[in-house]
Amino acid sequence: MNSIILIKYGELTTKGDNRKEFINLLYNNLKDKLKKYEVNIIKEHSRMYIEYNKENEKDILKVLKTTFGIHAYAIVYKVETDKDLICKEVLKQFKKENYKTFKVETKRRDKTLPTTSMDFNKIVAGYILKHCSDIYVDIHNPETYIKIELNKDYTYFYFKEYKGLGGYPVAVAGKGLLMLSGGIDSPVAGYLAIKRGVKIDAIYFEALPHTSLDAREKVITLAKKLSKFSGSIKLHIVPITKLQEEIYQKIDGTYMITILRRMMYRISEEIARKNKNLILVNGESIGQVASQTLTSMNAINEVVKIPVIRPVACFDKLEIIDIAKKINTYNTSILPYEDCCTIFVPKHPVINPKIEKCIEYESKIAYEELIKEAIKNTETITITNEDEFSSIL
Repeated sequence: MNSIILIKYGELTTKGDNRKEFINLLYNNLKDKLKKYEVNIIKEHSRMYIEYNKENEKDILKVLKTTFGIHAYAIVYKVETDKDLICKEVLKQFKKENYKTFKVETKRRDKTLPTTSMDFNKIVAGYILKHCSDIYVDIHNPETYIKIELNKDYTYFYFKEYKGLGGYPVAVAGKGLLMLSGGIDSPVAGYLAIKRGVKIDAIYFEALPHTSLDAREKVITLAKKLSKFSGSIKLHIVPITKLQEEIYQKIDGTYMITILRRMMYRISEEIARKNKNLILVNGESIGQVASQTLTSMNAINEVVKIPVIRPVACFDKLEIIDIAKKINTYNTSILPYEDCCTIFVPKHPVINPKIEKCIEYESKIAYEELIKEAIKNTETITITNEDEFSSIL
């Protein structure tokens, strides 16, 4: 192994006594995601280093781009902490580039070293200017920064730093169950939950033959795209055809969506508890559709005790679309395959449903048995971060 990547933690450094736990989880997540490559990961209190073979660099950088808990990362050069050796190696690598202006920024991580950071900046800059022509220091707007980190035994330096995703390492906050439809919003909600350290499973409600197998494949594809960030995802596919038809036949059209959502919440809570998911996550955005007014959310949420997290609740649609495009779910989400919430949509759904009315309508259907049947016939698919999935019973 002849190459090194330096990783900066960012927000993890604010975690006080829990910092070690966060760093260990980031280390384990990276170890798992990079298991097919020959790497050596070194974790320290304020930095992490990945030693790797150059031929795997492109793939490893792709992994880092999709790993939460990383504030920034850089491909670095390593040299013994000796002033002359550092100057010579920095000059050697600098000459390989075409920069005309530069600025040196030194961080003396070992404060016992005799030369201050400011003095070391001057030493390295002076050495480069002495050995290069038509090169200038620009402290305000340089073409490149030469960033140097001085340690007791070894020094690292680099020219370019890449921004990471930030957030927390996946699973540090526990597990959540994402209510994943085929739309734009729910994958974005899942992504934002993952960013805060939630390890997600997902649930999808299917109403064959009213919905198609293409709609199922669409959701599987969305889960695969999210698995790049979260690692493997258990996707629970719940058949609710009988339940939905019962609602359609026996309940006033204006309340159909509200009652259907209440049933979905009940089923989701049951599956979440069976699988040790601590919260439900969904893509509801305040006021976006009839079932997402505050009154509707209250009437729907009333049937469960489990916390419900709505990461995009205060986002407008354009903000959600921007994130969907960034995480590469948008083009899949807009494929024209209907999900179960769009197949029996009334012309005028209620926007301010009353809980007493919901209870009255629900008394007309034997929903407890239909829910049990739907849960019993649920199929679970494990989707891995290698973009493969297999059925488990």
